[in-house]
Amino acid sequence: MRVLIVHNDASGFGSDAIFEFQRALLRAGDEGVLRLLEKDASDKGESLLVDAEEFDLVVVSGGDGTVSTLLYLLRNRDVLTCVFPSGTANLFFANLGNVAVPSSLARACRMGRSVKTDLGEILWLDENNQKHKRGFALMAGMGFDAQIMHAAVPAKRAMGQAAYFAAALANPKPEIRRFRITVDGQTFERTGITCMIANNAMIQGDIEIVPDCTMVDGMLDVIVVEVDITAKLLQPLFIGLVDHEGKRIGRPYLESFRGRDIQVSSTSPVKMEIDGDPINEHVVAFRARALPECNKLVVDSFSRYAQETGGEPLFGGTEEMAFPL
Repeated sequence: MRVLIVHNDASGFGSDAIFEFQRALLRAGDEGVLRLLEKDASDKGESLLVDAEEFDLVVVSGGDGTVSTLLYLLRNRDVLTCVFPSGTANLFFANLGNVAVPSSLARACRMGRSVKTDLGEILWLDENNQKHKRGFALMAGMGFDAQIMHAAVPAKRAMGQAAYFAAALANPKPEIRRFRITVDGQTFERTGITCMIANNAMIQGDIEIVPDCTMVDGMLDVIVVEVDITAKLLQPLFIGLVDHEGKRIGRPYLESFRGRDIQVSSTSPVKMEIDGDPINEHVVAFRARALPECNKLVVDSFSRYAQETGGEPLFGGTEEMAFPL
């Protein structure tokens, strides 16, 4: 078994769990290659994955921003990929639903069961009319959510996820904006503090921002937060603790749309974030599209996508390992 591990050691709190995973995964006769992702790498890790097809398994290790960037580089390449959670929030890993124990995840890799998952691709214009493009695995948004991500950066390493809540409470009255949203050719005008595009919509506490948002349906969800003060966000969050999936009570102050091709513009330049990473330039408009079944991700039996593995289950769905010990 040949394994490539691409690890961002600047993610999260600097845990050495990735090395515990590596020890649990590799056996006599296996080849393991570890490559570290430099924080300010100009190619965002592309050179580290240039030979990904030569390995039986590629492991991407880091926070949500790192994971989404590397998965985007691996899109449509038919590379068996394991996501290892090494970040602060690790929301993508939580949405995938594998067990976050190094030895358990190592076993899942040797089992070799996988699911084809979607990504989102976003293109945007900054305030200088310059074009940019990037992939996302969770959510991208403009407005209040991006302001939170920007404000949380200085305290993120020390406070962890609490930095996001502190940043939100520090801005009790966010600026209200008017968004023009076009979903698969149909246009809507909405007013709110943020507009987000989601490939996965589960946040901390296993709360689904909108119901039935998955990364296997070839669709993206548009979410508009229609409040005028931060305190009103407590109501949908509290309801989310009672109704995690959002199917019984719903989500007050949130409106959502679903589609494959989405365009959003704001009345004025605004901050934007992609998978929790703040974008330096202000944005006036963006376009997002779904990239269906573009990654091949390892899943275990506890994953919410375990039943989606179908098609070509290794060894007929038995417990026999694809990469025997």
